[in-house]
Amino acid sequence: MKEAAVLIGSYVLGSVPFGLLIVKSWRGIDIRDYGSGNIGATNVLRVAGRGPAAVVFAADVLKGLVPVVAASSIFAAPWIAVAGGMSAILGHSVSIFLRFRGGKGVATSLGVVVGLDPRIAGIGFGIWAAVLAVSRYVSVASILAATSIPVLMFVFDMPLAYRVFAIVAAVFVIAKHRSNMVRLLQGKELRLGEKVSVREA
Repeated sequence: MKEAAVLIGSYVLGSVPFGLLIVKSWRGIDIRDYGSGNIGATNVLRVAGRGPAAVVFAADVLKGLVPVVAASSIFAAPWIAVAGGMSAILGHSVSIFLRFRGGKGVATSLGVVVGLDPRIAGIGFGIWAAVLAVSRYVSVASILAATSIPVLMFVFDMPLAYRVFAIVAAVFVIAKHRSNMVRLLQGKELRLGEKVSVREA
């Protein structure tokens, strides 16, 4: 019973569309009508600026962190914490409040990894930041960082539950970036810092 409550609670928390709510209250617009239409921090940055983007990023990270910390404090089995984190990611990307649509799950996945192992989260974030600094493509940085997490889970000899989560989450994040990969191949992907004012995709 407790396990089900954790999973449902994690999904509902993950479903809260902070990007939509924060931009709406901050700028008075629906973020889904601008840029890529995504509710994540990257699109918020392009459309609404650094302040709203920073708040959205922090909120989305906490979506993943809180369920893992809560589950870990209640259950000894690592599978429950992992399942709670994955439920939060699923909620963010397939939100019950947005007709089962949502973001790409990168920041929420980072929050989950922070809860599982801060060292791995720090290295993964460092990879993301380094790739972003060189390429200026958030999508490329996110894909490579997501790919690095399963490798790091094996390098640090983490529990099987963590390794399985890392593989599933990486595949999920990469799949959510399909449209970005298409735009990269077409030379249409926006670099960090490029602003938009109308819906692109």
